Amino acid sequence: MDSDTPTPAKSTALGSVTYFDGTSSRRRMVTLRFADRLEIDEGEQTLAAWTYADVRRADSPAGVLRLSCLTAPALARLEIRDKELANELVSRCTNIDDHMIGRRGVAAIVGWSLAAAASIVAVVLFGLPLAADRLTPLVPEAFERRFGDVADSQVKTMFDAKVCDNAAGQKAFTKLMTALRESAGLDTSVQSGVLSSSVPNAFALPGGKVYLFNGLLAKAENADEIAGVLAHELGHLKHRDSMRAMIHNGGTSFLIGLLFGDITGSSALIFGSRTLVTSSHSREAETDADSFAIDVMHRLGRPAKPTGELLLRVTGKEGKGLSIISTHPLSEDRLARMSRQDPPASGPPLLTSEEWKALKSICSAKI
Repeated sequence: MDSDTPTPAKSTALGSVTYFDGTSSRRRMVTLRFADRLEIDEGEQTLAAWTYADVRRADSPAGVLRLSCLTAPALARLEIRDKELANELVSRCTNIDDHMIGRRGVAAIVGWSLAAAASIVAVVLFGLPLAADRLTPLVPEAFERRFGDVADSQVKTMFDAKVCDNAAGQKAFTKLMTALRESAGLDTSVQSGVLSSSVPNAFALPGGKVYLFNGLLAKAENADEIAGVLAHELGHLKHRDSMRAMIHNGGTSFLIGLLFGDITGSSALIFGSRTLVTSSHSREAETDADSFAIDVMHRLGRPAKPTGELLLRVTGKEGKGLSIISTHPLSEDRLARMSRQDPPASGPPLLTSEEWKALKSICSAKI
């Protein structure tokens, strides 16, 4: 042997190195030999040889150096508790921390995460409304009706509401809705009802469903006030605003769920159904529905002003608490608009005094 050739050093730290071969759970007590490669010996047998450049640090508890190797089985590990031996090995493995995330890596991850979050926010604010506008006309009416049936059951469950069915009250409500539906140019597929909830609200669902909460009916003083609200909701049906809102709000819920861990988007439909009642439509959709309601009432020869008076009475000057005005100008502005555009009443009352009394008591067992 050439005297200039160094003799490979063999570690004498017997019993201080534990080896797992990655193919079984057996724990082996081994000796390390620092040659051209890291040799892992058990007695006279060499179990493995790792190239220093392929050795990587693995997660480990304090006081233990745990190592893996890129060319070894994925679960193969060395565990070294001898500090001097660990330092010697680390000095030979120049790439030992190449896979670890440094400050630049953390900054990159944070940067990309923020960029992803910003992208989702941009889609929610700009992409989804545009997509909803484009997709709504393409949704088949049969599918929209099935979608509405699902939303219908969810809304009734959320508000613990049942359809009021007092016979005299239902007869008066049907008369009122028929007059409004015909004036609005809608067919008999429109379904409507009064729900036993104290919430002062009215809303439309996809597929041609309009509901009035008894809480709003209780605050009304005449049939024209309620008729204008129902005409407003028929406007949403005519323009398919409810389907558009479901696409938008359901998509928003899915993306927010994706951002915060709900990767299935399981809350999307529930969120969409709830927002049909609690947050309603865009400002433009609400304004168009107001215009539709004014036209319907005027075709019937009835004033639209009472509807504005009802909304102002329920919500107050700040316009809070009623979904059909949540994205609309303040209630006093709506009242001013409805009053300004009102011609004198030229048609007969939509309900007689007795019919109005019956409608007000539709959720009662007896009148």
